[in-house]
Amino acid sequence: MSRAFDIVRNNPNRVIIFDTTLRDGEQSPGCAMNLEQKLKMANILDLMGVDVIEAGFPVASQGDFEAVNEIAKIVKNATICGLSRAKKGDIEASAEAIKPAKYKRIHTFISTSPLHMKHKLQMSPDDVLEAVKNSVTFACKFTDDVEWSAEDASRTEDDFLCKCVEVAIESGARTVNIPDTVGYAMPVEMSAIIEMLFNRVPNIDKAIISMHCHNDLGVAVANSLAGVSKGARQIECTINGIGERAGNAALEEVIMALRTRHDLMPYDTNIDTTQITKASRTLSTITGFSVQPNKAIVGANAFAHASGIHQDGMLKNADTYEIMTPESVGLTESKLVMSKHSGRHAFREKLKELGFELGDNALNDAFARFKNLADRKKEVFEDDLIALVEDEIISKDDAIQFVSLQVMAGTSGPQSADLCLNIDGKKICKKVKGNGPVDAIFKAIRAICPHEDAKLQLYQVHAVTGGTDAQAEVTVRLEENGKIISGSGADADTLVASARAYIHALNKLINRREAVNPQTGL
Repeated sequence: MSRAFDIVRNNPNRVIIFDTTLRDGEQSPGCAMNLEQKLKMANILDLMGVDVIEAGFPVASQGDFEAVNEIAKIVKNATICGLSRAKKGDIEASAEAIKPAKYKRIHTFISTSPLHMKHKLQMSPDDVLEAVKNSVTFACKFTDDVEWSAEDASRTEDDFLCKCVEVAIESGARTVNIPDTVGYAMPVEMSAIIEMLFNRVPNIDKAIISMHCHNDLGVAVANSLAGVSKGARQIECTINGIGERAGNAALEEVIMALRTRHDLMPYDTNIDTTQITKASRTLSTITGFSVQPNKAIVGANAFAHASGIHQDGMLKNADTYEIMTPESVGLTESKLVMSKHSGRHAFREKLKELGFELGDNALNDAFARFKNLADRKKEVFEDDLIALVEDEIISKDDAIQFVSLQVMAGTSGPQSADLCLNIDGKKICKKVKGNGPVDAIFKAIRAICPHEDAKLQLYQVHAVTGGTDAQAEVTVRLEENGKIISGSGADADTLVASARAYIHALNKLINRREAVNPQTGL
């Protein structure tokens, strides 16, 4: 019997949190992660208390297989899940990839809506029912924790959906997922679907019903909670709500809604909410996707109060305008912690306190950058250290390394950039003119590392902390042949941060894996 099923059977109000950041989330254009980054996120998700980590789609590429396999080796508490189509080869790949995990799950799916069956699968309803039976039965040979999904369930005819769910459970599935694949449904509709399944499927008590909702109409979290209110006991979600198109239900919003409105939704999870901010920031750094300031729970303005009336109320009693505390999601005030007089030992201990364990070489590089920052910036805050170290971590193994930059700017022009990069151990320098300093920098990078087909889609700058001497965090997004790659960089000098961000994106572009890329969006 699956561990998740046992948990819910012993506590009917327990909601299983299934995180698909590393699978569905990574399918977002520009959100591709390398192995080291996936391992880092998997560790954070495990520490947070996520019940199931969908680590990838093993058959899609060798890189995906290796990532799932390595994650299965290091995760201590969460169930590791691999996604598979209703094909033996897919299921065998997932089974092999998750083999090292302490707790294993195979997640197999097939479309069930008339639209998908006709145009995507070109299969009859009877053929689909047979595929459900065969795929689930085959997956059960490798693990007793099998999840089956009805892709495009929200647009599937009721009678056929009931038949498919019944067959999947009869064949051994212990979790049945009801995805709103295209984000079309409204909460009242998702409630009705789940209620209908509980009323009509005779063996429904032998499985957990799961919600997997996309956010195309902005109601993914609402749809997920609506399903839970009618008996679903698993929610599939992602950090920061990343995912295909408009994304998935955001884990942080789901969790804090359940916690904050426990009076209305008396359901429990295993999530340590104080890890939410760390998870959000880490993912944002890895992907280069900044969180919008007004994003619920983890946005920069989520606990900010600008209105005079609101500020007055907050000063008298925080409960007047805050329904949760910043501390409950791991957000603490950024304190002055280090100065240019701080030594290497103090620096190492502070990084440990912030959750970073660096090897000697990485520590030396980070310490040198810290000293440089402390000489230029009056006050070095925790957020500065986090940005600096994360920037160092994500770039340390890149083939193209930033060395130095000198820029000529101003009204008289022409602006120019004198840039030096280290490429596979060889230092190369170019001086290039441009229409402004950023244009000159990016042209210099292109001169050193030609990549004519890549187009700049986004250049974005924001400050890590307040003040005119704040570090800048820059996001750069490149597009090449329909594939989007994002990079990020941080530095007290905005132009240096810009160069680092572009180089980070370029490294990811060069090293991206060629995938089979079958349709895997639920």
